[in-house]
Amino acid sequence: MAAISFTNVSKRYEGGHDALVGVDFSLQSGEMAFLTGHSGAGKSTLLKLIMLMERPSRGQVMVGDQDLAQLQRNMIPWHRRRIGVVFQNHQLLFDRTVFDNVALPLQISGYDPVDAARRVRAALSKVGLLEKEQQNPISLSSGEQQRIGIARAIVHKPQLLLADEPTGNLDPALSEDVMHLFEQFNRVGTTVLIASHDLSLINRMGHRTITLSGGRLVSGG
Repeated sequence: MAAISFTNVSKRYEGGHDALVGVDFSLQSGEMAFLTGHSGAGKSTLLKLIMLMERPSRGQVMVGDQDLAQLQRNMIPWHRRRIGVVFQNHQLLFDRTVFDNVALPLQISGYDPVDAARRVRAALSKVGLLEKEQQNPISLSSGEQQRIGIARAIVHKPQLLLADEPTGNLDPALSEDVMHLFEQFNRVGTTVLIASHDLSLINRMGHRTITLSGGRLVSGG
């Protein structure tokens, strides 16, 4: 089954700017793929449509068997809880510990605290930061901060993991480490879609590449 399916999807913003034009592609459940293209090609807009941070002007977006156009506003939080999202700028809270940052999605979802703590420590172990759970993220390196963001994105074991330029602020060696982390999650069945303009890294990874140019899909659909 397709994890994500776009059918003739366009997004026009006020003022007439076409961010996406007639995009057709599907990502199968359990697949890992890269989304690439020049700055302004439409990568972030495409991810926002999946997250329901934006609605398409035309066309159909499916996530799993759910037509997103059918989701009422009050169901958007439920939809977003099914998806893990990793941002370029981490979006960590520096008034909380590493542990509390990763626990945040579980607290919002009302998990039992004992179960939540077990899940947080499992997620931190996966990204190699368990021994730093009580530190403040501000004291850690940018690579470690990005791994906290990844732990937070996967702590609730989402079926779908999205990443928007997750290695944009990292050096090449750290970037490769982060991409291999995504591969580990993909190997256990998580569908992964990563927006990145780091073509040399993408080519080394050897996964399907979906390329946008001027809002249009030019390859990999």
